[in-house]
Amino acid sequence: MKKFFAIVAVMGLMTFGLTQNVMAQEEATADSAATEKVDSAAVQDEAPAAVADEESSIQEGDESLHQALKTKFIEGDAGFMSIVALALIVGLAFCIERIIYLSLAEVNTKKLIDSVEGKLKAGDVEGAKAVVRGARGPVASIYYQGLMHLDEGLDVVERTVTSYGGVQAGYLERNCSWITLCIAMAPSLGFLGTVIGMVQAFDKIQQAGGISPTVVAGGMKVALITTIFGIVVALVLQFFYNFILAKIESITSDMEDSSITLLDMLTKANLSK
Repeated sequence: MKKFFAIVAVMGLMTFGLTQNVMAQEEATADSAATEKVDSAAVQDEAPAAVADEESSIQEGDESLHQALKTKFIEGDAGFMSIVALALIVGLAFCIERIIYLSLAEVNTKKLIDSVEGKLKAGDVEGAKAVVRGARGPVASIYYQGLMHLDEGLDVVERTVTSYGGVQAGYLERNCSWITLCIAMAPSLGFLGTVIGMVQAFDKIQQAGGISPTVVAGGMKVALITTIFGIVVALVLQFFYNFILAKIESITSDMEDSSITLLDMLTKANLSK
């Protein structure tokens, strides 16, 4: 859990820095635009067409994907877009935490089973316990709990393995609900931003006293940017969530197969009472 909070803190600092950078870029852009207007007015009598062509070529050459994203982020209201970005950060933090946990839970099950089987065939139950105690992953934990109740009979071992397998499955699925919450929140926040943007656009129309295509188009563009960003965030988180579900299903299937193998080994070794 400490690792998760550390990841959230680092990503939060990165987002805060990005927001500050975006706001600074916005101020620099405004100052630059004001300066360009003054310069353009000074040289307008000399060569207006040449200046316009030169400015257009500079903008096309300097504008990159990063700059375009920052521009759209600002146009969509940096304050409100930051909330959607926060949903992305929190969702990615949970995704990273789950991926790390599941990656550590994946072990070479075949090698572990062969080691335990060799100890049980030799009648060395304590050796088999030592093998699974030194291994990591849910399969090793299930094997250890089953071997700990070996003296109580095979029926008890089976119930123990089944119940502890459910516990391990719960550990694998922990925090997944927060990922689904972020997936649902991202487009919802985007739609909320769209509604707010449309209200602001209608306010501008009311203040203008008439319907202007420029005012309407500008307001609708700003409103729809939040929806696009929210949908993109949901798609990114959904991709990672499906990847996590696939890993959980793989590990769960491995746990079930290994549990059946353990019961078969104990039955063949005839070590239980």
